[in-house]
Amino acid sequence: MTPRATTLRQIVAALALMLLAACGGDSGDSGSGSSGGSSSSSSSSSSGGGTTLTNFTAVTVDGGPAVLNTGPNAYTTTNVPYVTVTVCAPGSTTNCQTIDHVLLDTASTGLRLEAGALNASLLAGLTTPTDTSGNGIGECYEFVDNYVFGSVRVGDFTIGGESVAAMPLQVIGDMTGGFGTVPTACSASGGSNMNTVQLLGANGIIGVGTDAVDCGGACTIAGGTGGAIYYDCPATGCATVVTRAANTAAPLEQLPNPVVGFATDNNGTILSFPSVPAAGTDVLNGTIYFGIGTQTNNTLGSATVLLADSSGLITATYNSATLPNSFFDSGSPYYYFVDRTIPQCTQNGYSGFYCPASPLSLSPTLTGYGSANSASAAFTLYNAYSEPSQTANAVPGVGIDPDTQGFSNPIGRSFDFGLPFFFGRKLYTGISGRTTGKYTGPYFAY
Repeated sequence: MTPRATTLRQIVAALALMLLAACGGDSGDSGSGSSGGSSSSSSSSSSGGGTTLTNFTAVTVDGGPAVLNTGPNAYTTTNVPYVTVTVCAPGSTTNCQTIDHVLLDTASTGLRLEAGALNASLLAGLTTPTDTSGNGIGECYEFVDNYVFGSVRVGDFTIGGESVAAMPLQVIGDMTGGFGTVPTACSASGGSNMNTVQLLGANGIIGVGTDAVDCGGACTIAGGTGGAIYYDCPATGCATVVTRAANTAAPLEQLPNPVVGFATDNNGTILSFPSVPAAGTDVLNGTIYFGIGTQTNNTLGSATVLLADSSGLITATYNSATLPNSFFDSGSPYYYFVDRTIPQCTQNGYSGFYCPASPLSLSPTLTGYGSANSASAAFTLYNAYSEPSQTANAVPGVGIDPDTQGFSNPIGRSFDFGLPFFFGRKLYTGISGRTTGKYTGPYFAY
């Protein structure tokens, strides 16, 4: 991990590659994870027929939770999209908390909240599912270069105008009961435990990727692992791996993609951002729409649909190289790709970033699974040292060579289209097994 700092260049390891390694409602408010930042959409839009639509919420790219901006190690974040969610104890309308600055990730699955962002009342009120021995359930969830461990809890969830009752979620860094010690098999997966707000750079992660549940069939068999591992957690600690059903309707056992639990708008999402100037901007406001083709504000229209494989991967072609493990990831702050013909930055703190002498027009193309459709993914690559403003929290066209970062669990033969690719467009994510017209997820479209 590199030291935290206020500039774009020094937070690569802090927020790098928030994605899975290839492997497969009315509520009150009794507190807030932190102040300021993005807010859950309280406004509504109306269709031509006068129907009020609430299937969306605000997404904000800014400097991150307030707690990051104080103390000797204060820093701000770059290219991190945040939403606000509300979580209640099951069945309660008073024991609730609205939590801002939850990282919106299109390449992972499930709601994961930092224990440090939750008030004591809500943490105590979130019920703990148990195994056949009456022990609590813990989970290890692996990202490319880090992991999170914590308790599995159940709560009522709301985002924008959508809600899910009795939804499993993870409390990262929960020190209650037997959850305080990370299982050796989890910590040995490599990378760092992102068990505080400061380490994660967010009050939590909401994964709304292509998977309906976070582990699927891999966690339904003894010893299975799909990037997520569930544990039996008696008071003495978590050690034994347990199975969890891959249900996509109640009763839910694995952490679900929250979208699959919505009543109607449950087949995918659309993440929409305006364009960003080369120098970047301090605050960028966008919108995430829930459902695809379920309302008048989330139609697929003329977008090109790229079918993904079962792991949510598509094929990129770049410099005549075929990269079959490519993906879209709002949780990655930059473009991650390998091109040894582009000069890398030599300044301290910029290791691995690309620093072309002038802006470069790059032209990768994308092909869907089965070669059904293809689309241009052209973008402009800027000099990471000289082009974006030092204080900008949203910057376009910044790229980094992942081979220089020492990732412990890299995805080979890939092109990671991080958050900058989302700027200036609508990007659709279709959930596996859910249908939109003639298309069945997983797919992407833009």
